[in-house]
Amino acid sequence: MSEKINETEKKQKRTVIYIFISIFAVLIIVAFAIALNNIGLLKLDDLKISKKKAELNYTQTTNKVKEGIYITDVSDVVEEVMPSIVSITSKTLVKSGMFGPSFFNQEQYSEGAGSGIIVSKNDTELLILTNNHVIEEAKELSVQFVNEKSVDATVKGTSERKDVAVISVKLSDLDSATIESIKIATLGDSNNLKVGNGIIAIGNALGYGQSVTTGVVSALNREVTIDNITTKMIQIDAAINGGNSGGALLNSSGEVVGINSAKYSSSGMSSSASIEGMGFAIPITDVRELITSLMNGEEDKSDATMGVEGYMITEENNNYNMPTGFYISKIVKDSGADKAGLEIGNIITEIEGKKVKSFNDLTDIIYNKKKGETVKIKVSYTNKREYKEKEIEVTLS
Repeated sequence: MSEKINETEKKQKRTVIYIFISIFAVLIIVAFAIALNNIGLLKLDDLKISKKKAELNYTQTTNKVKEGIYITDVSDVVEEVMPSIVSITSKTLVKSGMFGPSFFNQEQYSEGAGSGIIVSKNDTELLILTNNHVIEEAKELSVQFVNEKSVDATVKGTSERKDVAVISVKLSDLDSATIESIKIATLGDSNNLKVGNGIIAIGNALGYGQSVTTGVVSALNREVTIDNITTKMIQIDAAINGGNSGGALLNSSGEVVGINSAKYSSSGMSSSASIEGMGFAIPITDVRELITSLMNGEEDKSDATMGVEGYMITEENNNYNMPTGFYISKIVKDSGADKAGLEIGNIITEIEGKKVKSFNDLTDIIYNKKKGETVKIKVSYTNKREYKEKEIEVTLS
């Protein structure tokens, strides 16, 4: 019996010894691994259990990307509208001589190219819309239609301030083939345009004949000043070159939403647009009533004027402590200013309650009114070497 107890105790002792030996072996292995890790011979991170890493969530599309560039096909729109676009050739008389424009007082014709849009007709005339600067001072005008037939044209009405004109062609001068080939354009609403809308420009670029450019609306109500006249224009990135003036700016439905003008895309000369990626067009809705008046031979009431000439007195050019404003140096006889009692030397300091600090402060209000409407102005005048102010109401003429 005692022998069995002794044998059991020996087994227990051996088990304890084996456990201690195993623990000691594990400790030696761990210590050895740490030592190897510290000297770079073993990377313990590689022995760790791998975990799922955080990733960004990319949206995957099923659309397949094809090589090349996508080009919007506008051929159907152009084919529909082209019969309503014309080329305009103008001839103006200019003085010329051997040693300069005035030597010998000789005259010769100078040709200019532009574009137009067939917008209406009456019992006897076909009516074409264009820019005023296209036909300004022209002694002769001719219009070429889509079938390349040309006829003479006459000016029906113009607005220099809005740079809009309507010319007419006698229906009796058109043959049957031309009448069948042309169309009257459909006008759209330029107020519905949005920045980024696709547009199409058609015109007689550089006088080479009708051509097409496309782009988008870059900006709306862009203020552009030419010859001291500020106009709100549609800015586009389609190319507008000399000869494009008077052509059509179209929306994607083929409706005319603007009148292209190379004049505003250059230094003021329609013959040479010098700005790339920045064309301009007159919003059609802004001049719709004016166009109707010009087509029907009615007086253009949009060119309202006060009837004064002069220059600005500003803080920079004021050497005599004069009030800031518009100094009147000339008054047109029988004009609104003349009838209101304005005098040379008066300085317009306010108009409709707005301070006149620049020429635009004056014209922005007048150019948005019509003939026969009134404006209230405040003028400074001299009285015993002092400036005094008075308010005057002027009827525009």
